[in-house]
Amino acid sequence: MKLSFTSLIAPFLTLAALSGSVYSQSNLPPNAAASVNGTVITNDVVEQGIQAALSQGQKDSPELRNAVLSKLIEISLLSQQADRDGLANSDKANRQLAQIRQNYLADLELATFSAQNPVSDSDVQAEYNREVASLGPQGTIVEYKVSDIAVATEEDAKTALARIKKGEAFDKVAKSMSLAPNKVQGGAVGWVQSGQVSPQISSVLVALSVGQVSPLPIKMPQGWYLIKLEDKKSSKPPTLEQAKASIRAGLTQKKQFEYLNQLRQGANIVVQ
Repeated sequence: MKLSFTSLIAPFLTLAALSGSVYSQSNLPPNAAASVNGTVITNDVVEQGIQAALSQGQKDSPELRNAVLSKLIEISLLSQQADRDGLANSDKANRQLAQIRQNYLADLELATFSAQNPVSDSDVQAEYNREVASLGPQGTIVEYKVSDIAVATEEDAKTALARIKKGEAFDKVAKSMSLAPNKVQGGAVGWVQSGQVSPQISSVLVALSVGQVSPLPIKMPQGWYLIKLEDKKSSKPPTLEQAKASIRAGLTQKKQFEYLNQLRQGANIVVQ
């Protein structure tokens, strides 16, 4: 579990700036930033808080470091008082602490798995080659700007299509009939590639001309759809250097999913 320090730090920047260093280095064990009633706050924990703040736009400075440490001292004081008040042994605390431990161990296991099973440069190159080859002989990426209407029944889809054929704007019909959250945007989906949508949608989408609506309702597991091709564009694929970070991330995630599936297959899972 990662603590979000940034929202807690801001009110203490001025205080830290006025008060100077919030602790003394004397009589502290190695790697200790502070001690609160004998409980050590390590430099490693302080550094984690600083990095969390930097990742959210804070600037590294002595004031920021003092503010982080000041907040960690307050957290330690409050947690110690909670212990004295008997809150640490409450059912609520035990449930929350158990969940925090489980989440942390799950993140740690995935991180350890990824470190032990890294995506190699040759893996990235092979995936890049596969994706480029899938573009076809012209070697371009075709993107489609799509809007859709999602309804529960074929009858509703035919009603929506009839209204569009009579001249009503697609976005107006979407706002009044669609069940999807994007109805408020008139059914706008945005830019997609054919491989990013279901085969049922893709087979219709690639055959449409710009401005055209699917001639028949499209049956999907979750309902019936109408789609409109708002625009279309082609572009050259990114270079390997431009794409390698996203490819590596995708392959890492794929490895993690495969690992999780292995764990599922070997587990006794009972769901009510």
